[in-house]
Amino acid sequence: MHIRRRRSRPERSFQQAARRVARSRRISLVPQRWSQYARARHWSFVFGEIALYCFVVLAVTGVYLAVFYHPDMRQVVYHGSYVPLRGVPVSKAYESTLHVTFDVRGGLLMRQIHHWAALIFVAAVCLQLLRLFFTGAFRRQRGLRWLVWVTLLILGIAAGWTGSILPDDMLSGGSLALLQGVLQSIPVIGTHLTLWVFDGSVPGHQIIPRLYWVHVLLVPAAMAGLFAAGRWLAGRHGGARIRGPALSGRPPALRNASPAESMAVFFATCGVLALLGALAQINPIWLIGPYQPGATTAGAVPDWYMGFLDGALRITPGWQVTVAGHPLILAVLVPALIVPGAFFTLLAAYPWLERRLTGDHGEHLLPDRPRDAAKRTAIGMAGVTFYGLLWAAAANDQIAYQFHLDLYTVTWFFRVAVLAGPLLAYVLTERICLGLTSREREEAEHGRETGRIVMSPDGGYSEITEPVHRALENSRGLRG
Repeated sequence: MHIRRRRSRPERSFQQAARRVARSRRISLVPQRWSQYARARHWSFVFGEIALYCFVVLAVTGVYLAVFYHPDMRQVVYHGSYVPLRGVPVSKAYESTLHVTFDVRGGLLMRQIHHWAALIFVAAVCLQLLRLFFTGAFRRQRGLRWLVWVTLLILGIAAGWTGSILPDDMLSGGSLALLQGVLQSIPVIGTHLTLWVFDGSVPGHQIIPRLYWVHVLLVPAAMAGLFAAGRWLAGRHGGARIRGPALSGRPPALRNASPAESMAVFFATCGVLALLGALAQINPIWLIGPYQPGATTAGAVPDWYMGFLDGALRITPGWQVTVAGHPLILAVLVPALIVPGAFFTLLAAYPWLERRLTGDHGEHLLPDRPRDAAKRTAIGMAGVTFYGLLWAAAANDQIAYQFHLDLYTVTWFFRVAVLAGPLLAYVLTERICLGLTSREREEAEHGRETGRIVMSPDGGYSEITEPVHRALENSRGLRG
């Protein structure tokens, strides 16, 4: 038989103190606030953090590359490590980019990480905007945060476009030619604006140095300010919230990410970018070659976020009208200025347009499910379809070549699809959302089907249903 030993007074005092400490919230092996964060967080909230950490990587790698890059258009003869281009006259900007790539330790890795970070940054901002839009998280008091993310998208596109021009390769020349055409299509002031931007002849010797300072100073400073403003607004109005019992009785501060979680996302983002930079080749300027006026590369396409602009230019008919004796090039003005300008203007003003059209001026602390806002979800899918079709149209030549189709047939398909596709997407999305909500109301009234059939004493058959809350509990128990 086991005989229990009587504890001394000091032992009993120590045990009671240990119990009080264990019941206290100050000391815990797993802090209670971390478990609260884990329950309050949602996987879709990570897009904003990925964008922020990609910006950090862009800043670090950009400073490293700026040490070796020279934004100079003077002609020099290349004598570097890349043998196929030795003895070829190139610009100082192109020569310094090759020097970073082949002669600086880790230069190629830094260039590729920088480029991949720019691509993923824009993708993360787009996904963040989609999350905010489809859940209605742009409503009061979060309208300014919506503007912050829309502006970050525009600045991210501008940063990526200006960065693609700096190496002064063949793709850079194509981007400069696009800039020249867009500026010259502006009525009245187009020619004067072109001469002012390029400082005379095109491409001239000033455009790359000017865009260099825009790329490394103005745009990053504006983006850093917007990230700071977004953090301040999040702290003022509270972090993102989700529906569910995890938020009951919890203060708004607990809806932000924990430091451990944020650091995990940061290191994961850096790791993925490092793997992409080491294993996936991107923008091989040594294969593309230096810029030569009047020449272009076969099969060249812009970065993915500029595909909608290229696609719009490709499928727009060659419209040109004369107004008061002056030609108006609608084939460039409409797809390159009017369509993107209208798209981003509507995107930025959508919260105020919805508030005015619906008359809903109240505060919304919890986001909506997309199906509960059928019209908004349908509008969003129409916009995504419009953007996606323009993006796909940028590869009309590749589609025609790979599938052995006539190029003009593919072009006309996209011309019709860009107009009809968004309308079809709107109708289908709205019907799907209304169907889902109608089924939920029916299940709430009559119960959820269980698949079990019983026979009544008179020989009839009927299906057993159960309340929706009980079905949810059963499904959670199966997942657990």
